[in-house]
Amino acid sequence: MSLTRLYALRLQRKRWLVRAFRKRRDLTPLKDRTRSIRRGHILVASTVRNERIRLPYFLQYYRALGINHFLFVDNGSTDGTGVYLAGQPDVSVWYTTASYKRARFGMDWINRLLRQYAHAHWTLTVDVDEFFVFPFSDTRPIRALTDWLDASSIRSFGTIMLDMYPKGQLTEHPYREGQNPIEIATWFDAGNYMISRNHRYANLWIQGGARARAFFPEQPWRAPALNKIPLVKWHRDFTYVSSTHMLLPRGLNLVYDEWGGEKPSGVLLHAKFLDTLTEKASEEMARGEHYAASAEYLSYYRTLQNNPVMWCKWSERYINWRQLEILGLMSKGNWA
Repeated sequence: MSLTRLYALRLQRKRWLVRAFRKRRDLTPLKDRTRSIRRGHILVASTVRNERIRLPYFLQYYRALGINHFLFVDNGSTDGTGVYLAGQPDVSVWYTTASYKRARFGMDWINRLLRQYAHAHWTLTVDVDEFFVFPFSDTRPIRALTDWLDASSIRSFGTIMLDMYPKGQLTEHPYREGQNPIEIATWFDAGNYMISRNHRYANLWIQGGARARAFFPEQPWRAPALNKIPLVKWHRDFTYVSSTHMLLPRGLNLVYDEWGGEKPSGVLLHAKFLDTLTEKASEEMARGEHYAASAEYLSYYRTLQNNPVMWCKWSERYINWRQLEILGLMSKGNWA
């Protein structure tokens, strides 16, 4: 890449940092426990809205993985999400009714919190329907991974987001609070993925899978991106550009290839496709706060009116991370 383009990316990074600083005015602390964050703590950051039913298992999952503290932005929830989070001893939560869209779909808020509280910490930025799976995650805590990444001078860790779904119609399997959603959404597409490289940011761009097949069959190139870089050893000068799909500085996006083979990578099990999605899609359609005039939720809303079955004869039932590595969806690289 030319020096001119690199300088343009540097200016863009500074612009996003300034923008995030200005958006601090949107955020009102409901409960700030960040003084309890200690050196070496591993953090989770997330923006939520009306996700009260999902939160108990989400917190349970990531606590068991070894997360020490959670940073949440509650964007105008009306279902008790903020009150519930404020009552959790390892959670700090900020409230805002400001526009999700005008905060670059929440990333300005997240970038602000990461700059202020996550400097020098390994931080996992995920949605509450995303569950991080990494090599050996069934036997090793996340600190084993971050320690190895530190020892290997690796600052970021990439994943593919794997859309999970039930066998049968979504409404046949009602989700209850505190339940592991993967008990319901047990299936995934092992193939049907399109991969290209974004030369501007040097990240991979992955689309396809179950969402493209079920909700964008005529225009699969419009399906949401599945490439994510959720785990980063954060520095106050870093910034997410578009969700967690890519970051600046640009080198943080080089998460797959290295001399001698692949870098380790993981998967985000994406448990969006539960019976709760119909109501969620209707709400987000009315709000119009998502990317591209909420086109993604429009597709969900239209398709869900027919109570579709996402399962097909090529669907794979989820077992563990080793299965995902065999299928080529993640890699342990040279981590043994």
